[in-house]
Amino acid sequence: MSKKIKITSDDSQFDAWLALPESGSGPAIVLLQEIFGVNAEMREVAALYASEGYVVLVPDLFHQFEPNIELGYSEADHARAYDYYQRFDIARGVADIRATVDYARSMPESNGKVGALGFCLGGKLAYLAAAECGVDCAVGYYGVGIQDSLDVASRIACPLVLHFGETDALNPPQALDAIKGALGDMPNVKLYVYPEAGHAFNRSGPTFVRTAAMPAHTRSLQVLRKTLGPDYDLSALADHHFFLEFGARDPEATMQTMVPQPYVNHVPTMTGGTGYNELKRFYANHFIHNNPADMTMVPISRVVGVDRMVDEFVLCFTHDREIDWLLPGVAPTGKRVEIPMLVVVAFRGPKLYNEHIYWDQASVLVQIGLLDPAGLPVTGVDATKKLMDETLPSNTLMARWHESAPAN
Repeated sequence: MSKKIKITSDDSQFDAWLALPESGSGPAIVLLQEIFGVNAEMREVAALYASEGYVVLVPDLFHQFEPNIELGYSEADHARAYDYYQRFDIARGVADIRATVDYARSMPESNGKVGALGFCLGGKLAYLAAAECGVDCAVGYYGVGIQDSLDVASRIACPLVLHFGETDALNPPQALDAIKGALGDMPNVKLYVYPEAGHAFNRSGPTFVRTAAMPAHTRSLQVLRKTLGPDYDLSALADHHFFLEFGARDPEATMQTMVPQPYVNHVPTMTGGTGYNELKRFYANHFIHNNPADMTMVPISRVVGVDRMVDEFVLCFTHDREIDWLLPGVAPTGKRVEIPMLVVVAFRGPKLYNEHIYWDQASVLVQIGLLDPAGLPVTGVDATKKLMDETLPSNTLMARWHESAPAN
């Protein structure tokens, strides 16, 4: 659902890459390129945000030199890209962005709302789009040279989010200080600086920093969702997925609730699967049809964010068969088991992207009789009982707890 299109402005015509969401329509994002042109990386980012529910347009801003420039990251391509960057006409680029924004608002696939998202050169252009191009919101990643255009800051009325790496040599401390000084007190602006992240921390390859890229994506979605939409009921989407797993026990239908290449990781046992084929195999042969008939989930709490949900619950079952994913290789004991669990569900648009599931495996082993808790800092079903009733005694495993009791 992607293709190249033509956009016409008052004085020029240029190409743009268009990526559509699975629904075929939604709010629009004008994605602004790095200095390497509309290359494979930008098309991947366009596909990512299309999967999040957006109509994504990536204008070819380097058409002012020659059309369809697409560079990689070799030393020669870096030199060529830097030359284009040095000669880039910012005013003309902003005019092309304005034309793309106008085009995006008028598209039949668009709901009329438009945001700007940019990286590197595009990060600065996203900032300028917030001031000059009438976008509804803007997000900029490690925009180079923003400190040289702070004179337009007072024109920014829409929500703006800017991400920077703390060790980015192209955005040194003095640049960040100037940006913070001009924008830091504006209520519609949020600035984030990520420790141990340099320039291009969101780009795939050697510069990628997961601990910066992941929270930055969530924070970007926060402003995009709030300002543009779409608004997905993540709680209902997760409940439907869980029903297909534990109620209908339908592997194929369960997979249809997920992105084309999902993954699931049961952290204590490292069971699950990565990618469609492996995860479907896991669901069909080792999970959905392999759970005890009396398995139930007792909800405790749920926290829903912009792109993920955290569920706290108690999993209850009778160990009447080998449960591959939970107790691989352990023959059924007939024991009743109740274990507190946490599942972190990440979403891409209206589809589940991944699940990380956590539990106390020691508690499980105690309950089925494979681990003697005597002398060990572990417990069995008492952990579940304490979770369900906070008035039960605390610190029962702490031998020195009585020593801190106040004197009568």
